[in-house]
Amino acid sequence: MTISSRMCPFAVLICALLWGSAFPGIKAIYAEWEQLGVEAHMPNRLLLAGVRFTIAGAFLLLLARQPIKELRRTPWVPLALFAATQTYIQYVLFYTALSVSSAVLGGLLVASGSFWWLVLAPLILKTPWPSRVQWSLIAVGAAGVFLAVYKPGAGSGQPVLGAVLFCCSTLSGTFGVIILQKVMKTMGAKAATGFGLFLGGVMLMCSGAAAWSDFAQLFSTKVIWLTLYLAFVSATGFGLWNYLTSLFPVNLLAGYRFLVPVCAVVESSLFVTGESPGLGIWIGGLLVIFAVIFLQRQQGKMDRLVHRKI
Repeated sequence: MTISSRMCPFAVLICALLWGSAFPGIKAIYAEWEQLGVEAHMPNRLLLAGVRFTIAGAFLLLLARQPIKELRRTPWVPLALFAATQTYIQYVLFYTALSVSSAVLGGLLVASGSFWWLVLAPLILKTPWPSRVQWSLIAVGAAGVFLAVYKPGAGSGQPVLGAVLFCCSTLSGTFGVIILQKVMKTMGAKAATGFGLFLGGVMLMCSGAAAWSDFAQLFSTKVIWLTLYLAFVSATGFGLWNYLTSLFPVNLLAGYRFLVPVCAVVESSLFVTGESPGLGIWIGGLLVIFAVIFLQRQQGKMDRLVHRKI
């Protein structure tokens, strides 16, 4: 099934709603561990993330048409780099950030991926550099992030450390999207996403080997159900998003990413106990979303000008 350009924003909205629900989902697991007397230290976080993404990747590979055939004709280096950046590194940072700061703050900082893309794409994909207007909008977005970190609201934990980790997480994810363009020259979006999640999940589980002996304690009935849901979120969200990248320019999709922080902040505010967005989140969030929307409009104008010249 091919998604039309008119349906693209709705498809991105589905991704945004799914990814937004992951923030309260992970926080709910951390709260369950706290009730059980289990600390959310690094090995436990890595094992949790590893189980989630291994299941998600295996599910997508079962749905792919010929994943083994596609794997044989795909170079291992870009595929391994894709798994490392989009799954392993991104979520080591992400799960750590959620353990020290709020889901509301993390939801807002998801938008930093759009800013990273504008800076990295010219360096790696040789696309045009941002214009003066775009640099100004990036500065507005950065100001919004600083405001959000300065007054993040209740349950914010360590907002500065959390903000650094969240932004580094989205940076890794942006590298993953760039590398994916090379992987999908020989592999379909579903298989590429499946292998990326599965291999990244195995890396995470191996890194969390110190927690294997506590598996039964870590994965209570509630945690199992939440982990299965998070695996569904990953398989569906990443599978749909990476499929969209095969149909539409990444610059276009980056413009719709403002839906992700909106959904993440709203869902975190509604479902995470003890968290509420402060004044900095509201004002900073508006600045970030304003910057992302107008960055997309500016990028659209530049793309049309380039197309006319060609």
